[in-house]
Amino acid sequence: MSAFRELGLDQWLVDSLGAMAITQPTEIQRACIQPALEGRDIIGGAKTGSGKTAAFALPILQKLSEDPFGVFALVLTPTRELAYQIADQFNVLGKGVNIKVTVAIGGVDMMTQALELARRPHIVVATPGRLADHIESSSNAIHFQRVRFLVLDEADRLLTDTFAPDLATIMDAIPRRRQTLLFTATMTQSILDLRDRPSQAIEEGGKDAVPRVPFVHLCNADESTVASLVQNYIFVPSHVKEAYLVHLLMSNVAKLEKRAHNRLADAQDSDSEDERPSSKSKSKDKSGSVGQDKSIIIFVGQCKTAESLRVMLHELGFRVTALHSKMAQQERMNSLARFRAEAVRILIATDVGSRGLDIPSVEMVVNMHVPRDADEYIHRVGRTARAGRGGRAVTIMSERDIDLIHNIEERVGKKLELLPMSEKKVLDGMGKVLTAKRVAALHLLDIDFGARDKIRMKKRGVVESSSSSARKNKKPY
Repeated sequence: MSAFRELGLDQWLVDSLGAMAITQPTEIQRACIQPALEGRDIIGGAKTGSGKTAAFALPILQKLSEDPFGVFALVLTPTRELAYQIADQFNVLGKGVNIKVTVAIGGVDMMTQALELARRPHIVVATPGRLADHIESSSNAIHFQRVRFLVLDEADRLLTDTFAPDLATIMDAIPRRRQTLLFTATMTQSILDLRDRPSQAIEEGGKDAVPRVPFVHLCNADESTVASLVQNYIFVPSHVKEAYLVHLLMSNVAKLEKRAHNRLADAQDSDSEDERPSSKSKSKDKSGSVGQDKSIIIFVGQCKTAESLRVMLHELGFRVTALHSKMAQQERMNSLARFRAEAVRILIATDVGSRGLDIPSVEMVVNMHVPRDADEYIHRVGRTARAGRGGRAVTIMSERDIDLIHNIEERVGKKLELLPMSEKKVLDGMGKVLTAKRVAALHLLDIDFGARDKIRMKKRGVVESSSSSARKNKKPY
C-alpha cells in the first residue's frame, strides 16, 4: 500500500499524484491529511516549498468526490498570483472528478467573475478584497450557504488588520458549521493564539455540541529555511548596489540567455577563483547546485524600483521581466507566464511575488533591498530550494542594513555567509551600469510612472475634502 493510501486517500487521488511523480508525502502532508479527512479543523505551519497546498487540496477533493454539490470549498489567499497557482493545482489534482474551479481576484472584470460564481463552482479561490466586493454588490451571484471548507493560505498575512474588514464580510456570508484549515510558513502570535481557542464552528448536535479544538502541527519551528538553501550576503556601499547586482547576474545567467548584443560582454568575464563560494558552501551546493542555466528572482522594495531595474537590465542586454502591483493584471499574468516558461530567466518582483509562488526552475533569489521584516525574508528566499531541490539566496546589503541582517540571522537560526566578489571586475562595468541607470530614469519620466496613483489620490483628496465641507455646512434639524 502506498504512503498516501495509508493516510486515507482514495486510489484515484493516489493515481493523480503518481502521474505528477509524487509518491511520498511531506511532513506537513503526513500530519494534516488524515485529521482533515476526519473532519478536524487544522492549523498547519511548515517551511516554504513543503507541500502545504496539497495538504489541504487532497482532503477537500476526496470529500468533494463523495458528495459533490455547489460551492464546496472557499480558499482565501493574499495575492492574485498565488490564487491562480492554487487553482491550477486543484485542477490538476482533481482532473479525475471533473471539478469546476473559479478564481475571484482584483484587476479582472467583475461581471465575468460574477457570472462564473453564479454557476456554483465546486472550488472558489479568491483574494479577500475582491470576494468581499462580490458579496456586497452581487449577493445574488454568491451561493456560499453550503460551504464545507474554508482555507486560509498564508494565514499570517491574511490575519492582519489590512484584511480584517474584508474577512468579516466573508465570514458573515458562509456557514459557521464548516471545517477551517489555516496554513502558513511563518507563525504569528494571532495564529498561535488560536491553538488553545475552541473552534466557533457548531458541530452536528446543535447548541449542546462541544466546541472543537483544532489539530495543530508545526514543522520544525526551530529552523525557518530549508537545509538545501545556501544563504549569502554581499556587503557593498549603497550607491553601487546595481553594479554588484549586474556582476552577480553576469556570473550566474547563461550567456545564451543574454541577447546577442550584450553590451557588458567586453567588460566582464566568468567567475574567478576569488568569487566562488567557500568550500563549505560548495559542499551544500552538491545537493542542488546553482548552475549556469538558472532562473533568478530579484526582490526589491518598491514598484518604481522594480520598473527602473527592469529597464536598466534590459538596456544592458539581459532578458528580464517584472511583477509588481502597478502593472495591469493581464500584464502581471503574462509576465509570470513568460518566466514560468523560461522565455526570460530573470524576474524582478516586489513582495507580491514572495508568497507561495512555486516555480521549479528558480535556483537563485536576490534581495536587492533587505526586508525590514525577517518573516518577509523567509518568504522571499522560499521561492527557491523548494521540494528538496537546492538553491541560493543572496542579499545585497549596505552599511545601513547591518541590524536588519542580524535580525534575519536570529530569525532563521543561521549566519549568512559572505559571497566574495572581485571589486575590480565590478568597477570595470560601472560606466555601462551608470549609463543604463540614466536611461531607466529617463524612461520613468517619459511614461510618468505612477501617474494613475497620483490622479487617484488627488480624486480621493477632493472627495474627502467635499465630504468634510458638507459635514461642516450641514444645518442641524
